[in-house]
Amino acid sequence: MSVDVVTFGCRLNAFESEAIRRRAEAAGLSDTVVVNSCAVTGEAVRQTRQAIRKLKRENPGARVVVTGCAAQTETATFVAMPEVDRVLGNTEKLSDDAWAQTRAAFAAGPATGAVDPSTKAAVDDIMAVRSGAAPAIDGIEGRARGFVQVQNGCDHRCTFCIIPFGRGNSRSVATEDVIAQVRRLALNGHAEVVLTGVDITSYGADLPETPRLGTLVRRVLAAVPELPRLRLSSIDSVEADDDLMIALAEEKRLMPHLHLSLQAGDDMILKRMKRRHSRQHAIDFCAEVRRLRPDVVFGADIIAGFPTETEAMFQNSLDLVDACGLTYLHVFPFSPRPGTPAARMPPVDGRLVKERAMRLRQKGDALLLQHLQNEIGRRRAVLIETGITGRTEQFTPVKIAGGAPGRIVDVIVTGHDGRRLLAA
Repeated sequence: MSVDVVTFGCRLNAFESEAIRRRAEAAGLSDTVVVNSCAVTGEAVRQTRQAIRKLKRENPGARVVVTGCAAQTETATFVAMPEVDRVLGNTEKLSDDAWAQTRAAFAAGPATGAVDPSTKAAVDDIMAVRSGAAPAIDGIEGRARGFVQVQNGCDHRCTFCIIPFGRGNSRSVATEDVIAQVRRLALNGHAEVVLTGVDITSYGADLPETPRLGTLVRRVLAAVPELPRLRLSSIDSVEADDDLMIALAEEKRLMPHLHLSLQAGDDMILKRMKRRHSRQHAIDFCAEVRRLRPDVVFGADIIAGFPTETEAMFQNSLDLVDACGLTYLHVFPFSPRPGTPAARMPPVDGRLVKERAMRLRQKGDALLLQHLQNEIGRRRAVLIETGITGRTEQFTPVKIAGGAPGRIVDVIVTGHDGRRLLAA
C-alpha cells in the first residue's frame, strides 16, 4: 500500500481527496491511510472515529493521517486518539510543505503511533485564509464525472452549522482558473463536470467585478463548447442570480437538476436557524425554475427535529416537499454541534427527532418512486458511471445493459426496481 484516502462527506471533500492523495504520494509517503473527515453532524464525526479504529485494526502497520472539517473543528479529539499519527487542517491538507513535514515526522519515529502529541497536529486558523485558489486535478479515480471547485468557505452563520469554522470565510476561485480546469477535464474525456464548493451561490463576491454564479456558468459553457454536460452541486436559492435563471432556461448543457439547501419549511424555524429565505420564497423559486425549465428535478436538504420544532412546524416542512415538488430528499435528524447557537436552544425529544426523520424519509421514498414511475417510456441521455449503471440529465440512477464508463448514451426507460430506472 502506498497512500489510501478514505473520504467522508460532500463532493468538495471528494474533489480534495484526489489532490490529497497526489500530494502525499509526491512527498514520498507510503503505507499511509488518510481520512478526509466531515463535521456536518455529530454522527459524521462519530463515524469518522469508528472508521479510524477499524482502519488501524485492519492495517496495524500503516500510518493514519486525519484531515478535513472534523480535524479542523475538533483537533484535540483526533490528537488524543492513539490510532492517529498526524492531524492536518483543511488548509494544510492541500499544502505540499505540510505533507513533506508529515513524511519527515514519520521518518523520525518508530513504525507507528510514535509522533509526539505536542507536534502531532498542524492546524492553522482557517478564518485567516483569504486565498480562493483550488488544486488542479485531471479527474477523480473511479468517477465518470469531473469536479471543479469554484468556491470554498461560507460567510453565513446558520445557527446549526459548524462548517464555516471548518472551512473559513467564503473565497472564490478566479473565473479564468475555473474555465481552464473545466476545459482540462473536458479534454481529458469527462463528458460531465460538476461545479462544487461550500456555498457556490455566493460565488464572486470577493472577486474583482463581483461576478455571480450565473455569470460563471454562462462563461464556462461559452468558453468550453466541447463539454456536453455541466452540473451544479448544492445551491442556496435565495442567492440565485438572474444569469443563473437565464442559463437554466436557455443552456441545455446545464443539467436540469438542482439540489437546494432548504433545511425547513416553517418560517419560525427558518428564522431560528438564521436562514435567509422564507417558506414562500422556496415555493416561488421552485415554481419559477420549473416554468423556465419544465424538465427540472429538485432535491433538498431538510433537518428534522430542530430545537423548538412543534408537530405543526414539522408538518410545514413535510408539506413543503409537495409545495416545492421535491424528488430527492437528504434528511438530517438534528444533531447539536458544540459551539453553535442551536446547541443551546431547547431540544426536541430524541425519539421525536428520529420519528420525524423517518416520516420525511418515507415521504422521500414515495416521491422517488413516483418519479421513477413517471420516467417509464421516456428517452434519456445517460452518463455511464460503471459498466451497468449511470445517471440521467436529472441525476436519476439507471441500470443499463452495459457500456464504457464516461460515455453518454441515449436510452429508453423500460421500468424501475424501486430505487433506480431500468433502461435498454
